[in-house]
Amino acid sequence: MVEARALLKLAGPLIVNNLSIAGMQFADAVMAGRLGAEALAAVAVGGSVWFLGFTMCLGLMMAISPIAARHFGAGEPELIGRYTRQGVWLAIALGLSIFTLAQLLVNPVLSFIGIDEGFRELTVGYVRAIMFGAPAICTFLAFRFTTEGIGFTQPIMFTSLFALVTNVFLNWVLMFGKFGFPAYGAVGCGMASAITMWLMTFVLAGYVAIKPIYKPLKIFDRMAPVRMPVLKEIFALGAPIAVTITAEAGLFSAVSILVGTRGADITAAHQISLNFASTMFMIPLALSAAITVRIGHALGSGNAAAARLGGMVGILICIIFMSFSAAFLLLFRDLVVGIYTNDPSVTEIAISLLLIAAVFQIADGVQIGAAGALRGYKDTRVPMVINTFSYWVLGFPLAYLAAITFQAPPSYIWAGFVLGLTVAAVLLTARFHILSRSILPPTVDV
Repeated sequence: MVEARALLKLAGPLIVNNLSIAGMQFADAVMAGRLGAEALAAVAVGGSVWFLGFTMCLGLMMAISPIAARHFGAGEPELIGRYTRQGVWLAIALGLSIFTLAQLLVNPVLSFIGIDEGFRELTVGYVRAIMFGAPAICTFLAFRFTTEGIGFTQPIMFTSLFALVTNVFLNWVLMFGKFGFPAYGAVGCGMASAITMWLMTFVLAGYVAIKPIYKPLKIFDRMAPVRMPVLKEIFALGAPIAVTITAEAGLFSAVSILVGTRGADITAAHQISLNFASTMFMIPLALSAAITVRIGHALGSGNAAAARLGGMVGILICIIFMSFSAAFLLLFRDLVVGIYTNDPSVTEIAISLLLIAAVFQIADGVQIGAAGALRGYKDTRVPMVINTFSYWVLGFPLAYLAAITFQAPPSYIWAGFVLGLTVAAVLLTARFHILSRSILPPTVDV
């Protein structure tokens, strides 16, 4: 119970952060929908393009969290500052690279894929606008994972709430032409997101610069040059994390594309069900980040038994929450679908998909909890292999056969999620059990 309370105290602000991010995505979709189907489609497709690049950067920068946690537990604050400074250099390079590639390639790539010409130009404009925020959000992640690594998560929560309010306000101004600004429509949504990213970066960086808790880290004491050994360490730890989380996110995106070949009703039902399931996933995702930090602190202080206990308790809390989530879906999935649509055809399909979502909720909680625990051990390469195998060797082929080859009902397509998440949950948990026991002192029995 002591460990559970400590974990939940750490995870609480991160849960608010994740739900705020989900709120921004929801607001973008709702406000774009008021502009018409083309604007909504442009924001949806453009958002998918943006999310792909952002996910890769997120994974790379996420390496700072376990590194900072380990040094914090060992009582080495100045080393944390060194990794933060080098993380900022890496963030700027990543952000500028993504921005440049997007400006050059987004139009030909979308044309090659065959995005409808009716909203392709809007999509290109949205992507090019939001990409101006790429260097900012990458830099924000360097500070975010530093403060997360030392176990001080409240600034992340306040910054995300500020970003939610700011993003909605700027959407209103730039999308609909308020206060004398032109009505930029879908492109204005991208502009609002980019401006919000810069503002939230300045807010968090300013907070880190003035708050006494960060003084021992000496982040801003000097402008350090690029140190390739430090960057290589961050990249070596972060690259497998990036592949790991992109493998899971990529499966859901790929299945969405497959479902899109089956008609409007099935696609709408899929989006409704996936949106709700993704929102519920935000809580175990935050718990996963907190598990990483708790284990990093324990290992940094040399307490392997506490690290194992932290992982076990964290995974158990993820199971408990997702069990409640599954029960809620089983009992109230009709009401959930009613929030989104009144269309009888869409409602019937969405209800069947939420039943499948209830089935994989627990597995989803287990796999993200175990993945967070393994990151605390700086174990990223084996989870990368496990996720790639589970989602792309097992899950995606099953979804493809159901959607394309056999034209099966949508619930059969979602069976790919069930298979991929279940296998990942089993293998990642087994990996955590083996790894955490292997470093215990012989006299310790947890």
